[in-house]
Amino acid sequence: MLYPVVSIIVPCYNQAQYLNECLQSVMDQTYQNWECIIINDGSSDNTEQTIKKWIDTDSRFRYFRKENGGVASARNMGIEKAKGKWILPLDGDDKIAGQYLELAAEKFNENYTLIYCESEFFGTVSEKWNLPEYSFREILFNNVIFCSALFKKADFTDTGGYDKNLYYGLEDWDFWISLLGPDKKVYKLDYTGFYYRRKDESRDTAINADKEKINYSENYIYKKHFEKYTKEFGNFFEIQRKILTLEYEQMRLMQNNRRLNDLANESIVVKIKRKLFK
Repeated sequence: MLYPVVSIIVPCYNQAQYLNECLQSVMDQTYQNWECIIINDGSSDNTEQTIKKWIDTDSRFRYFRKENGGVASARNMGIEKAKGKWILPLDGDDKIAGQYLELAAEKFNENYTLIYCESEFFGTVSEKWNLPEYSFREILFNNVIFCSALFKKADFTDTGGYDKNLYYGLEDWDFWISLLGPDKKVYKLDYTGFYYRRKDESRDTAINADKEKINYSENYIYKKHFEKYTKEFGNFFEIQRKILTLEYEQMRLMQNNRRLNDLANESIVVKIKRKLFK
């Protein structure tokens, strides 16, 4: 059996305090044919000194520095320099479990476009991350796959990579929509292989609290993938007609429920009189 190189892409920006834990989780992989490309996205902390010990310890760690440009540009740079057939993005404050690559590699020859796993939160919150099950229709509504899933470098090239215009976030969701479609195969491992760090303050929490930024990113994604949304759900007028039909049906059901409640609340005497006169 061939064991292709997996390129793990670690963008980091001022995350030196978490980086050792992240890179140790890479080092602990039972699957040995990997390289880890670390992209320092213009950090002002001691990220570079932290990384130096890893590249001195194992030649599979490769290091590059760039001016700060955001996570999308950092991932793109790392993937462009990758030698592996398969790619695994991993943010510098997260970590992966020891068998993630090994179990994913068992599926490499089964024509999957994307492979991911079960996940958990750690840090300020420790619990299972209960994401809805994947379907292409579902991922058009919500990002049901975290950023650390495996995909082929060739497919990355075909999509044009992570969109640097999404500087307020959701760049991973946009990338999955570009990568996937109703005819693409996705596999979820029955294994908790990804750990997402929760912090009191983070890029995600700041973005999620800002409705204007969320609206910008969601509208941008909808316009960019308009054809996929239209093909799956219909055009604007079809959607409006469906909504109006559902609203009418809901109103009719509410009226029926009110009648039933009125009947249920009638006194026994009133019920007897109504039956007699009927």
